Amino acid sequence: MEFSSKLIEKAVNEMSQLPGIGKRTALRLVLHLLKQPKEQTGFLAQAIVTMREDIKYCDSCHNISDSVLCEICSNKNRNHQIICVVEDIRDVMAIENTGQFRGIYHVLGGKISPIDGVGPSQLNITTLVQKVKSGSVNEIIFALSSTMEGDTTNFYIYKQIGDSEIIVSTIARGISVGDELEYADEVTLGRSILHRVPFEKSLKNN
Repeated sequence: MEFSSKLIEKAVNEMSQLPGIGKRTALRLVLHLLKQPKEQTGFLAQAIVTMREDIKYCDSCHNISDSVLCEICSNKNRNHQIICVVEDIRDVMAIENTGQFRGIYHVLGGKISPIDGVGPSQLNITTLVQKVKSGSVNEIIFALSSTMEGDTTNFYIYKQIGDSEIIVSTIARGISVGDELEYADEVTLGRSILHRVPFEKSLKNN
């Protein structure tokens, strides 16, 4: 792709690094920004810079937050004795959109995947185990995607907390095997949360 301006070329190259954005789409976006008032482009640039510099991760659940504790963890109306374990922040958003879950979350930051070099130590598993052993948790809900990596992660955590007298459940398989949570429709995901099953039962079905 030939550019008449090095400035445009640099902007397109940076924009095309975003997920799902190719060079042609990046060029359209850059040209669109050029047509906007300078202050509008400035607002966008400043919002991105501020987000990158000031964003925090919740000390309790590792969700993105504007403060030390996220809005969910600091909400006294949530049931803090039920923890829904998810892979990443997008899964929190997906489940929250269903309006069916009133507990809190724990964001692992990924799944155990030896082939990708991701082991338990790279994930937020230790803090989850500490929460369970503190005695403040009644139920853990595994809400990871139905993949080999997701099932491996579930089983690893289950073994870590197996001696604790709490309910360990997993979302119902309304989510197809191999599907990611963020792509599930809200009705299916909501039903999967409501009709969760004991984790031991899910092991027998595999």
